Amino acid sequence: MMNSSKVSRRNMLLGTGASLASLAVQGSAQAAAKPATPPAGERDPYPVAATPDQVRRMNWWHEAKFGMFIHFGAYSQYGRHEWAMETSAIPLAEYKQFPREFKPKPGFARAWAKLAKAAGMRYMVMTTKHHEGFCNWDTKLTDYCATKQGPGRDLVKEYVEAARAEGLRVGFYYSLMDWHHPDGARCAHDEEARKRFVAYTHGLIRELLTNYGKVDVLWYDVSWPLDAAGWESEKMNKMVFELQPDIIVNNRNKLPGDFSTPEQKIVAETGGRAWESCMTLNDSWGYQRADDNWKSARTVIRNLISCVHDGGNYLLNIGPRGDGSVPEESVRILTEVGRWMDGNGETIYKSELCDPRRSNYASFTRMGNTLYMHVHFWPGGDVAISGLRVKVKSARFHKGGQELKVSQDPYRVHITGLPAEAPDSPITTIAIECDGEPKQDTVFVRNNKPREGV
Repeated sequence: MMNSSKVSRRNMLLGTGASLASLAVQGSAQAAAKPATPPAGERDPYPVAATPDQVRRMNWWHEAKFGMFIHFGAYSQYGRHEWAMETSAIPLAEYKQFPREFKPKPGFARAWAKLAKAAGMRYMVMTTKHHEGFCNWDTKLTDYCATKQGPGRDLVKEYVEAARAEGLRVGFYYSLMDWHHPDGARCAHDEEARKRFVAYTHGLIRELLTNYGKVDVLWYDVSWPLDAAGWESEKMNKMVFELQPDIIVNNRNKLPGDFSTPEQKIVAETGGRAWESCMTLNDSWGYQRADDNWKSARTVIRNLISCVHDGGNYLLNIGPRGDGSVPEESVRILTEVGRWMDGNGETIYKSELCDPRRSNYASFTRMGNTLYMHVHFWPGGDVAISGLRVKVKSARFHKGGQELKVSQDPYRVHITGLPAEAPDSPITTIAIECDGEPKQDTVFVRNNKPREGV
């Protein structure tokens, strides 16, 4: 269960956002009858098999495994979380100072891309427009944008160029919800307002997918206050694929899209559906200067392993300051992750669906008949796996290749003679070669392991 102290789009919408929703639809029985916002991206109710075209478009994404999410906007200048405009009920006239003061320093995006590359990430997704409504690009549809406010230049263009320079795939986040546009809430109960706002929304998306060359990912967010019909999502996606035939899209415009998006938790999809878990490095998406609840590099790597174990991707967020600089703790954590990935990355990038998962101090990935045991709590001396139902041929440290002593009976694989201190940090990986695809059955052990009499 998600820690209740952590902030997610889902919690916001079910809390303060839901209050605004009830105000927006007051007096409209049709709007009031709409279902509540479902959990963001979890276990989608559409078991749609991947089409050949999806397989083609998503091949790179499945191989990439690990991406960088970036929440960056006028809220970064304020430094009190990306939802501050709503949660603190800041009047629009007062909030407008932040876009004016928002002036990222030159080269900010290059630093992001270099950090992502060094961390072992293979794609990036940046907020082009978050809920505050501020557009990070040179749009012709509003003056509330980067070229006409504080930055005085196209931040999306700089991001795209930086990502491509590092060989990273380019993704655009786009929030459908908009707290700035006058029709952003009124569209729920006023048809003319809905038509205006949907035309504006489609127009912004058209600009994004027209002006920057090839875009690899479109990451919709928060469909409040409309459903798929209200957003004209079918028409929206048709336009997207006409402009970008190779793009992949997520499921947050109320259509299935190409992949699901569990947020702040790891929830594997079923039936072969693609999924990507998005998480923060602390408890905030946008820059929150007081948030010091940082994940350790070990936790980040364990989360990445958990995602790829079940066929998912891991999209890990940074929240840069208003000048574009990345908080020092984020840099430290991702640099440590990158050092581990330098020696262990193939156990992530080349991983396949993996059956073994039961251990008190390790997690697992698999490549063919090789089981990778990622020991995150090093016990010293020996490690063991319960209920492995294939024959183990050999074991070695993945980093360095040192052969290890291994024994096996019907219930346990036992690797002994290990050093007292972990030979790799923050997680040590042991490669276990098996004579078939590794399978684990701990219930077999519980039922059959010899017991003593009384």
